[in-house]
Amino acid sequence: MASVVERVESPTVRATVQFSVNTGKAPVALVKQPGEGEDERIGTFEQREIEIHDGRAVAVALDLDRHGFRLTDYPTAVKDFYDDEEVRAVYYPEMERLVRAETGAAKVVVFDHTIRVGDRGKQEAHKVRAPVRNMHNDFTVRSAEQRVRDLLPAAEAEARLAKRFGSINVWRPIAGPVLTAPLAICEYGSIADGDLIAAERRYQDRIGGVYHLSYNAEQRWYYFPRMETGEVVLLKCFDSLTDGTARWTAHGSFDHPDTPADAPPRESIEIRTMMFWD
Repeated sequence: MASVVERVESPTVRATVQFSVNTGKAPVALVKQPGEGEDERIGTFEQREIEIHDGRAVAVALDLDRHGFRLTDYPTAVKDFYDDEEVRAVYYPEMERLVRAETGAAKVVVFDHTIRVGDRGKQEAHKVRAPVRNMHNDFTVRSAEQRVRDLLPAAEAEARLAKRFGSINVWRPIAGPVLTAPLAICEYGSIADGDLIAAERRYQDRIGGVYHLSYNAEQRWYYFPRMETGEVVLLKCFDSLTDGTARWTAHGSFDHPDTPADAPPRESIEIRTMMFWD
């Protein structure tokens, strides 16, 4: 699929990111409890240098249903993102309103959130997670369907699964500007089906499914430099449509070569949603 944003010149940076290698055996992530550092990953991984485009230069052209992601301004009333009660009471409704407005979905359900911090001391103090380095998408087809069944009463779940449904993550810095471990995002139209590797995420009480990404020179990558707390990136993680609409993206953090030595570690929050159309 040709990209509309290919017609717009944008500054780029070259950086090394982590991909999975398709060995024929499904990778596995053993998910640690918040505050225990990065998850333990079982699989074959490789580091590749890629070109990452400045998404701000093409932001007006980005479309969720074509490219799978977009940047927008969306201030929040949350005062303390480390307060789970405030996040659920204030931020969840804000994000439901945002996703409905951006997608036209009739119903949006925020089902969890994750705070990621680059500083190990803050991870332990606040019981939060480290940034994810491996390039991935948060759902497979199977795990997206299962999430709907987990969230909704049985009859409603089956009715919703018979119509269009999907998932969007909303990513926001909670301290800005972001100077370390920014988010790299792969445009949907540049991801070949063969680039996706179904992987397991094993939690203490359940097993989930994600796609890992293998390297392909045709992939097109973006990031948004120096993101501030009033900005969010919406990431399509699943769409049940198979008519050419963007179904997912791939994303993960990377080390920017121009990051100052004294730059503060990244702090961010991800909201995960399921969305349903009538």
